Amino acid sequence: MSTFEPIPKTMKAAVIPSTGASLVIRDDEPVPQPEDLLPGECLVKMDCTGVCHTDLHAAKGDWPIPAKTPLIGGHEGVGIVVAIGAHTQDSPVKLGDRVGIKWLADSCLDCESCRKGLEQVCLKGKYSGFTVDGTFSEYVHSYVRHVTPIPDGIGSAEAASILCAGVTVYRAIKYSHCSIGDWIVLPGAGGGLGHLAVQYASAMGLRVLAIDTGADKRDLVMKLGAEKWIDFKETKDLVKDIQDATDGLGPHAAVITAATGKAYEQAIDYLRPGGYLMAVGLPAKASLSADIFFTVTKSISILGSYVGNRQDAREALDIAARGKVKCYFSTKSLSALKETYEGLEKGNIVGRIVLDFKRQ
Repeated sequence: MSTFEPIPKTMKAAVIPSTGASLVIRDDEPVPQPEDLLPGECLVKMDCTGVCHTDLHAAKGDWPIPAKTPLIGGHEGVGIVVAIGAHTQDSPVKLGDRVGIKWLADSCLDCESCRKGLEQVCLKGKYSGFTVDGTFSEYVHSYVRHVTPIPDGIGSAEAASILCAGVTVYRAIKYSHCSIGDWIVLPGAGGGLGHLAVQYASAMGLRVLAIDTGADKRDLVMKLGAEKWIDFKETKDLVKDIQDATDGLGPHAAVITAATGKAYEQAIDYLRPGGYLMAVGLPAKASLSADIFFTVTKSISILGSYVGNRQDAREALDIAARGKVKCYFSTKSLSALKETYEGLEKGNIVGRIVLDFKRQ
């Protein structure tokens, strides 16, 4: 066992006591102690953590797979490694390193999925803020092989959102089979994932058609590199308007970050022949209804894209650290988590919310 600083016995944390129960902010949550860490485990003192729609679903328990309870949510944390378990061999991080804790907390690294780069679907996978306690706390127990080093050139608050929202959209775009100059449509473009997707797509040389509603979101995505914009509340025929805006044929790919079933259904209609539908957003209860005839005759490909692996995380952070992608966020205290959830439910949050543990 090695430690960076004295570790307190208790900490502040946001806890969901049981499925569907109200969020409770506690000051007396036990801190995992350095002597209790196993080889390969570490303790990270949080600087900040992002808030994601997934955290809201975990708190409400409305996904087909329930989260554990009681639960400390959160999976977009950045902090400092303050303890490493005794007998840890060849640790990729050391005491004092700034690291990120993302959705995938741990995986076996030896099953077929892990060996093929799909660590995120490992049958033995552990997920921060879902199957293990996450980053809505001052200290987080994690695993040295799955914490992500944060590169110089990017602040902790910005890096926090890249660890989930950024990695998720980056991987989806990366595997969308788009080439430089291709059109990509991004429903939900002004949201937490969407505004990052606009920038990653632009950095990859793609032409971005942004879909969302409201002047604030329009102004943001156009500033970030979107070439065209459609307000889904103002259009009378969204499918036709999307096709008209993309050479009359439709986009080459659609990355659906909006968490609505309708956003998926419409994509089959507006994608051009040979197009790719990248399924990313996770509605609580919805099915993907695709017209089989046109899916086949248009040669449409539907691919699920689930967060990203360790390499995707490093690539996404590197692009942001080099100034190609900037996360737009507001900072709040941990005590503001409940009102943040309310804002996510109403869909009126522009960009991302990051909780700063230094704020009271």
